[in-house]
Amino acid sequence: MAAFFKAVNAKIRANPMLSYVCSTHFWGPVSNFGIPIAAVMDTQKSPELISGKMTGALVVYSATFMRYALAVQPKNYLLFACHFVNEGSQLTQGYRWMQYHKWGGKEEMDKLKAAEGGVKSAVEKVGDEVGAVVEKAKSVVSK
Repeated sequence: MAAFFKAVNAKIRANPMLSYVCSTHFWGPVSNFGIPIAAVMDTQKSPELISGKMTGALVVYSATFMRYALAVQPKNYLLFACHFVNEGSQLTQGYRWMQYHKWGGKEEMDKLKAAEGGVKSAVEKVGDEVGAVVEKAKSVVSK
């Protein structure tokens, strides 16, 4: 049985593409792509959910591993791409965090929510008045 696995492994390692797909240079970055995918998806969420400390840590982490991906032999371009995407999305999140917490975004969002509440109440008031006019018109038509 061991001879069978040894033969299969030799066959896989003989093909450069299969050898690459069966290596940690491939599966490490593939499994690591969950981080940038989550970061990209988080750009659609409210900025009040962003952790400034975690975003800062992930910016440093991705920058470090982008450098590492090019320093190892052979160069791991898939790992570099993974951390490049993560670096960009974390910098975007960092900007959103700064905009919300430091540059007045929180106050602006509160103003928008207050204005939105005022608009909703005005729409409800107009809706009630329209309903009253419709009822009055129905009663006049039915006479």
